Amino acid sequence: MTVTSLHRTLEQELCALARGASLECLVCGEFVSYQGTDIVCSECGSSWPGLLAAGTALNCESQAG
Repeated sequence: MTVTSLHRTLEQELCALARGASLECLVCGEFVSYQGTDIVCSECGSSWPGLLAAGTALNCESQAG
């Protein structure tokens, strides 16, 4: 039996936010809102400007299993 890592990398979390698969702030865990091409947390004030802009270069590769 092998041990599988359960943590996700920052890049994976950003990709999940950009895809809309996650609505959780990476800083405080509260819900984020999508405002144009930006993602903003109204609870802690964190923001990821332009994350949803066309041509944003995130390397979003996923592998099952």
